[in-house]
Amino acid sequence: MQKISDAYIIWHKNLGNLDRLARYTLGEKIDKLFTETIEYILLAGYSPREHKAAIVSKASTKLDSLKFFLQLMNRAKELPDKKYLEISQPLAETGKQLGGWQKDLQKK
Repeated sequence: MQKISDAYIIWHKNLGNLDRLARYTLGEKIDKLFTETIEYILLAGYSPREHKAAIVSKASTKLDSLKFFLQLMNRAKELPDKKYLEISQPLAETGKQLGGWQKDLQKK
């Protein structure tokens, strides 16, 4: 949870630096995906075991979408490479954690 929170703070501080069109299109989409992913991770942490697998799966799907749209913004030259790397590295670690959580839930 700490990694994605750190990534969101970096993203949120950079959001105002985007040009207007990028901020109100992909920027809003990415911001929404960040908050939804964080919500699903929080929800999974407090959910009963029988519901966790589905919620963790949703969090993982949201995270994958988030990474895709961040990459798209970087490829469109709207997000500098340095900021993209600062944001995407903690997201990759969050993805590994979610994957481990999913595997653990499938075992039991």
